[in-house]
Amino acid sequence: MQPFTGSFTQQEPIADDAIEAAVEVLRSGRLHRYNTIGDELGPVAELEKAYAEYQGSKYCLACTSGGYAMATALRALGIGAGDRVLTNGFTLAPVPGAIAAVGAEAVLVEITSDLVLDLQDLEAKIETTTPKLLLLSNMRGHLCDMDALMAILDRHSIPLIEDCAHTMGASWNGRKSGSFGIAGCFSTQTYKHMNSGEGGLLTSDDPEFMARAIVLSGSYMLYERHGAGPAPEVFKDIRLDTPNMSGRMDNLRASILLTQLDSLETNIDRWNARHDLVADRLRGIPGVYVPIRPVEERYVGSSFQFLMPDATSETIQKAVANAKALGVELKWFGADSPVGFTSNHQSWRYIEPQELPKTDAILTGLLDMRIPLTFSLEDCAHVADIIAHVAGNAQQKGAA
Repeated sequence: MQPFTGSFTQQEPIADDAIEAAVEVLRSGRLHRYNTIGDELGPVAELEKAYAEYQGSKYCLACTSGGYAMATALRALGIGAGDRVLTNGFTLAPVPGAIAAVGAEAVLVEITSDLVLDLQDLEAKIETTTPKLLLLSNMRGHLCDMDALMAILDRHSIPLIEDCAHTMGASWNGRKSGSFGIAGCFSTQTYKHMNSGEGGLLTSDDPEFMARAIVLSGSYMLYERHGAGPAPEVFKDIRLDTPNMSGRMDNLRASILLTQLDSLETNIDRWNARHDLVADRLRGIPGVYVPIRPVEERYVGSSFQFLMPDATSETIQKAVANAKALGVELKWFGADSPVGFTSNHQSWRYIEPQELPKTDAILTGLLDMRIPLTFSLEDCAHVADIIAHVAGNAQQKGAA
């Protein structure tokens, strides 16, 4: 089979209008978000205003990363030492990292073979652990049944913060991901849906929550210079009671992001065309399971996942190696040790070890792949054919 020669880490170039906006900021010398003149908002505040409007939220805070947004959201909600926080057993390290950052205890919830939260296990964990919060990770862009989830959380009076690093622009029954709980946390790291290298956005409709988050981010007494913040009177006591944990976004990154927001919806359609092509080509391959996407879910297919549920670890490793030899980079979540960005709960030794037999069985057969927009549809077809080839060969040899 002809090897694939594309790069799985090559992003599209920053557009000319974003480069021009960045150069304008550099020429001004005013990179700090509060270094404004008169009544001007500045790029960071403009981004907050624009993203709040896009998200359909009252408030938005731009910050240094998605991980910082999550930790700030937890602190702004009063989560601290000894509090139990529920989260997915399948996620990336910044999620349990944010919980650890505030001194709370992560309680991991099982997932299903469709890579979403197991709602039965969630309810069982709520009843046995008395958690303060669910930090839901929409891991790899997969949304659980948000209506059923909210019914459970409302029944038990458990607040929700959403990690939307992989679901910027996604929705469930027409409602944007990140708008179901008290806050949505987004990332603008290079491999996410808008690219500023690093960066984060935090959205909410709760004025006191957002006032605390703004002060936590390092606003000092300049909180009125935000594009989508609460009224000044909301800060009256909060500004004195809330510590400064500086994590502001700068004007340079915001200037790059502002123009990208205009093309986000178009890019979501482009990602989904690529994702669906790969999924359709692999669905039905013997020994391969492609997670089901419910009709209620509008996802963002910037990555692709599939399972080889009956394969041994040795068979999976051979499939990964054979795919790599043909130019296709697959990440395996069942490995004993973390590799690159990929890890599982057994390597997070900063949280209490937990038994997750269902999740572990799923991760043992789970493979993951980026779909950069630098890939054409023809590229995606080529990649899918290579995966089908190596998966088929691995299954045959494993059965021999």
